[in-house]
Amino acid sequence: MIASQAPLLVTLGDPAGIGPEITVKAWSVLRHDRQHSFAVLAPYDLFARKLSEFDLPRPHLIAAPSEVNDVFKAALPILHMAPGDTIIEGKPNAANTSLITGSIERGVKHCLAGTTDAIITNPIAKEVLYKSGFKHPGHTEFLGELTKETKAPYARGPLMMLANSELRVALVTVHQSVAKAAKSITISKIMERAKILHGALKCDLGIKNPRIALAALNPHAGEGGAMGDEEINIINPAAEKLRAGGMNITNALPPDTMFHAEARSNYDAALCMYHDQGLIPVKTIDFHNTVNITMGLPIVRTSPDHGTAFDIAGKGIARPDSLIAAIKLARKIADYRSANA
Repeated sequence: MIASQAPLLVTLGDPAGIGPEITVKAWSVLRHDRQHSFAVLAPYDLFARKLSEFDLPRPHLIAAPSEVNDVFKAALPILHMAPGDTIIEGKPNAANTSLITGSIERGVKHCLAGTTDAIITNPIAKEVLYKSGFKHPGHTEFLGELTKETKAPYARGPLMMLANSELRVALVTVHQSVAKAAKSITISKIMERAKILHGALKCDLGIKNPRIALAALNPHAGEGGAMGDEEINIINPAAEKLRAGGMNITNALPPDTMFHAEARSNYDAALCMYHDQGLIPVKTIDFHNTVNITMGLPIVRTSPDHGTAFDIAGKGIARPDSLIAAIKLARKIADYRSANA
């Protein structure tokens, strides 16, 4: 354990979703593991009720992250936030937007101040937030905006990556329609994302010479132009420039053959052209233990790979596996950064 470790912080997410439930379940699993101690940025009463549903001890109100380790084993530490509007599980309420985003903003401030080593963000529902004027496509872009003025050796992002023990995938385009994503792919965008990914694999995960597999946009990697020319005109030229700069990156590979076990052994991460191209294989391989990581930020941020699951909120059946994996990976990245600063 690194002597300078600070505790982790978990954000509220949408309180009408499964975030509170998986958080108390994660605490019940990790409470005897001080290395992964964390506090939650949320209304105290909300978590008092949720803990009581699972016959767990009442949470402990703390004033600062420095108090987390003193109470973590006995009670879930809460950095209290004033309640917003009515919270009903399974029924999202746009009036709680300021509570949801405020939890994220406060977590980022603690990261930048050094009072926490990382934030782990519970799921949000972007459609709900949009109704109250939220202007960012998602968590990734919001975190990029909140940290854009902070300089650090690894602050090149943000870049969305999902990872489990079998596969890591990062994305050139994220929260766009397939039509818009295809039109927005450029040589410069691919090169920018690849450089962020390459740097993050080294700075955050300790991979000294990262091997990156570049996914094609079209079936059969365009079939020599017969099924699209983006590979010939955009993707492969970007790869050539990156290799000229010393990066170990492939030309465009057919996505239907690059994710099986034998193919995965040839690279450390895949850079995919659009959202579902990357998320379908990584979630299919190990849905419950996949983690969403925002690479290239001056702070460490991870998240479960799933959404708010309003349909099962309040039923007591939500699995905390992905949140637990996100907490553990956040600690691993933070420790690696600290040891190699």
